[in-house]
Amino acid sequence: MLRKLVVPLLAGIVWSSGAHAQFSDGKIVIGVMGDQSGVVADVGGPGSIIAARMAVEDAGGMAGGAPIEIVTADHQNKPDLAVSIAREWFDRRGVDVIVDLPHTGAVLGLMTVASEKKRALMVSGAASADITGARCSPYVTHWTDDTYALARGTAATLTDQGLHSWYFLTADYAFGHDLERDASKVIEDHGGKVLGSAHHPLNTADFASLLLRAQSSQAQVIALANAGADTVNAIKQAGQFGISQRLVALHAFITDVRSLGLATAQGMMITTGFYWNDSDRTRAFASRFEKLHGRMPTREQAGVYTSVTHYLKAVKAGDTDDAVVVNAVMRKMPVDRFGNETRILANGRVIYDLGVYRVKAPSESRYPWDYYERIASVPASEAFRSPAASGCSVERDEANTR
Repeated sequence: MLRKLVVPLLAGIVWSSGAHAQFSDGKIVIGVMGDQSGVVADVGGPGSIIAARMAVEDAGGMAGGAPIEIVTADHQNKPDLAVSIAREWFDRRGVDVIVDLPHTGAVLGLMTVASEKKRALMVSGAASADITGARCSPYVTHWTDDTYALARGTAATLTDQGLHSWYFLTADYAFGHDLERDASKVIEDHGGKVLGSAHHPLNTADFASLLLRAQSSQAQVIALANAGADTVNAIKQAGQFGISQRLVALHAFITDVRSLGLATAQGMMITTGFYWNDSDRTRAFASRFEKLHGRMPTREQAGVYTSVTHYLKAVKAGDTDDAVVVNAVMRKMPVDRFGNETRILANGRVIYDLGVYRVKAPSESRYPWDYYERIASVPASEAFRSPAASGCSVERDEANTR
């Protein structure tokens, strides 16, 4: 049975309450929770904290007259630890919203806590499409590429190019399974076939046996449904073993390319909703970020900046940090993604066009971090599911606002 997503129409409350601002504890507290030292620390980690601080700085350190505080934690990619931290934050530290949030298993656990405590989550790390699908919540918004969108970029493009047989190396938790599932459907819909898959635990050091199994399948494509250091290790070891099949990273980041080096990564296809060199606005943000962090931002870190910026605008417009009101306002206000205006669907899904990029050869790169060439685009209407198609039941429920 599908869960009901409550997105009340609160216009009379949120747009006319300026004289009666309500902030718990007299301040706004943002929790940045992620992987600070593990397999995806380069993707989010300390960089996500910097991105959140940049957004607070751009808001002037205040929203609706209330000061903004940031707290941080490392959930170590452990769902039980993430839930424990969130309960302590909500109950004792007055945290109003938690951002970043890699690891789908952790996010699914946190969604239950957020609904119970009536607090907000803004997801930029985890990628499962189920976050705004059957598991949707009025307290949750999803700001970066999900498994459905990623599949519609890389998997569709390569299958249409004639690479019809696929084998998956998949991270053995919710995100990996969802990415394999969504990519498999796209491959089959485009006339391809999945010959098999092998699953591995998070933070795997040795991919030898998995790569040899994939090689023996004789699939044209070995698809990596994993992330961070797992993706990097698999690609490096495939090179060491002389794997001749096309290796495809379905959830790769610019930091992965940096770790691999262009000599190894050249020719990879990467689907992403953010690349630092796409426009004047993305370049301006990236330049500021690099001065603080020493590297260009990933899409996860850019998602943290965008989500916190939008949240603070909604807090100011609603004159409250009440999660029900703020989430309703966020869904009504246009979202500014580095100069491109978009919106949040009723199920919490932020939509935007995706780029499909080819990683450049060393001879093509003109300056540091000049890694990608755009070869295709996927419009937002194709990249993301509508609320009706997502499995999320969207209903108004005025009683929830009382």
